Formats: sequence, C-alpha cells, structure tokens
Amino acid sequence: MNRFNLSRRRVLQGIGAATALTVFPAFAANREIRIGYVSPQTGPLAAFGEADKWVIASLEKRFNEGVTLEGKKMPIKILLKDSQSSPNRAGEVANDLILQDDIDLMLVSSTPETVNPVSDACELNEVPCISTVAPWQPWFFGRGGKPDTGFEWTYHMFWGLEDVIGNFLNGWNSVQTNKKVGGLFPNDGDGNAWGDPELGFPKPLAAQGYTLTDPGRFQNMNQDFSAQIAAFKQGQVEIVTGVVIPPDAKTFLTQARQQGFNPKVVTLGKALLFPGAIEALGDLGAGLTTEVWWSPWHPFSSSLTGQNAQAVCAAYETQAQRQWTQPIGFAHALFEVAINALSRAKSTEKAAIRDAVAATQLDTIVGPVKWGGQGPFKNVSKTPLVFGQWNPGQKYKYELSIVNNQANPQIPVNGEMKLIG
Repeated sequence: MNRFNLSRRRVLQGIGAATALTVFPAFAANREIRIGYVSPQTGPLAAFGEADKWVIASLEKRFNEGVTLEGKKMPIKILLKDSQSSPNRAGEVANDLILQDDIDLMLVSSTPETVNPVSDACELNEVPCISTVAPWQPWFFGRGGKPDTGFEWTYHMFWGLEDVIGNFLNGWNSVQTNKKVGGLFPNDGDGNAWGDPELGFPKPLAAQGYTLTDPGRFQNMNQDFSAQIAAFKQGQVEIVTGVVIPPDAKTFLTQARQQGFNPKVVTLGKALLFPGAIEALGDLGAGLTTEVWWSPWHPFSSSLTGQNAQAVCAAYETQAQRQWTQPIGFAHALFEVAINALSRAKSTEKAAIRDAVAATQLDTIVGPVKWGGQGPFKNVSKTPLVFGQWNPGQKYKYELSIVNNQANPQIPVNGEMKLIG
C-alpha cells in the first residue's frame, strides 16, 4: 500500500476511530512522543483488551514524566485504537496511527487477528512495533517470516506453541485418562497454527502416546458443534483441547452436555483465560483448564512502578471492581519495554527507536524480555508459561489456580489438577 495514497473515504473513516488517552505534563516541549496502541476493545475478543484503559491510567504518572531524547524532555501521548476483533479493522486503525497520527512507536496486543495486520502495517511503513499475546509461530510464520532474516521493524514477546503444548501435556500426564484427545481448531491464525501437522499439536501428542481426533477447521462464531461432538464420541475422546474464542467455547460446552458428551478434561486456549468467560458458563466452568501466562503468583515486578504482580492485580481489583485477568501483565509490560527503549534511543528517528527496541534487556512484570537471545529468532523474546485450572472460589465464583509448573518451576503451584466431575 502506498502510504500517501489514501482515499477521501479512508481518511474520513479514520476520523474519530481512536480513543485517545492523552497525558500532557506541565512542562513545555518542542514535540511529543506518540505511542500507538491497538487491541480488541469490542467484539468476541474484547476480554483480551478489558484491562487496557486501566493499565494506561495506572501509568499516568510515568507518562507525565515523559522521556528525554536529543537533550529535550518530551511528553508521551498514548493513542489507543480498537481493532473491533477484526483483522481488517486492525490493519485500518494501524494505518490511521501511522499515516495520520504519525506515531513514533506502535504497541499491539491480543491474538494473531490483531497483532499480525498491525505488525505488517508497521513493517511496510518502517515504524517500530512491539507486539504480544499471540504465540510466536502464528505471528512469525503467519506473516511469512524467514528464520535467516526475520523482520526489520517488528518485535514480539510471548511464548510459543511448543510451550503451550508442553504445559498441556504436563497437566494431562498428571491425571488418569485414556489419552484420546479431541481437537477444536478454528479456521483462523491460532487454529491453523495449533492444528498444523508440523508446527502444532499432532506430532508432540503422538510422541507421548496420545491419539488426536481432529474433525477439521470451522469458522469462528460457530452455532453448531454437532459434527465435532459426534467425532469425539466416535473417537472415545476423554480430553478436549484447542484454541477457540469465548462464545464458541460456551456453545460447544453447552451442546456437548446436551448431547451426552462429558469429557474428563477440557483444556482450551484463548476461551478459558478470562474470569468473565468462565463465570458466563455457569456450572460448566468448574474444572476447566488453560494456559497461564501471568498471574498474581508470578514472581516478577514492574520496572516502572516497582509493584510486583500481586500488587498490580490487587490494585486492579480495587479500582476496576473486577477480578484480575491475565492480559493486565502483558499490557503493562508493553509500556515497560516501550518507555525503556525510548529512554535509550539515541534520537527521535524511527530507526533509532527500532534499534533501541532490538537491544532491550529488561526485567518486566511478565519476566525478562530480551531480543536476540531469548527466543528462536532475533525478533522473538519468549516469556514463561504454566498450567492452570478453574474451580469454585472463595472471593469470586470461579478462581484460577496454577496446578502444574514443570515448565517454569520459578512460578509457584497453588493447586492440584482434578478431573472434571
């Protein structure tokens, strides 16, 4: 796309599309540093972006302090835009931020449907970008990344499919099942990666003696899972896994019970991450398992505020009047890395900011972030992952516990995995 060739209609569409969370300090400055941030605030992926505005507000004091670049103290302006859970919309608002708002740095979070189109827009327009909350394989290979060259402008921090598969297997190996697994893999970036014969679940499951029944891809917002349920029954499936959006998880679990399919283990990525989604399932929520990328028990602290993970979760619950949720940590960490990189940049030139991002070595609230030494490729920095289970709680209807930490023993276990029912 020609960055200067925008139709009048495109420009008008972009006007008013942003929620601008702007922080202007009292000091004068010749220019401001503009950070764009894209995440799903509405639509079926909205739970991923639920805490974003709170995270930005909680860091207002640090934004007010600004950063010093080229000998001048500059205020920081945050421009938050909603992807509306749509890849097309994510790309549109990314271009708005790049071409209209002239941002200095892009941040983007939450699933390949958001991070990939935004990262692509930044790579094309030569804008530094930091992304998170999508396994690195669909972010890297899904964008045509080549291991020998990688990308020039886009950098990612999160775990990979090897980590989620390893954690799921660690959890399943701790309970008694027939090792027959049913896969729910939708036709989207995550589903195609998780179900991929080479990169996804099939090979590692077979290597540990598990049999996978994969009925094939389906579209998100599916209203009828009868075909999948019938295939799982025929395959004598006792474990259901996959990566689905919250509405599809509710539809599947409701129809499974109605059709007499009662697995012993249900471990789903994406859909079972959030307390609101689990609560919406009613009694179907008890015993469900999922990956845990961040929690109050993670032994890390913020480089910006000094708060540990438990303190940040407690602040969120007090101020937002909601149960803590996993994306809080990664939204916070994005701004940790961004401000750290800006503070080290040699100038306001985008290439200088990109070089500072690439050279990051920072302990954050989600763990250490380091590109070029903490991942499979120069553009990927991996973060730790453990395994959790939802059970009826004391303070909230359902509470998430860490039930297996074999992959990352530094994160403590506070529960024991149990079969459903």
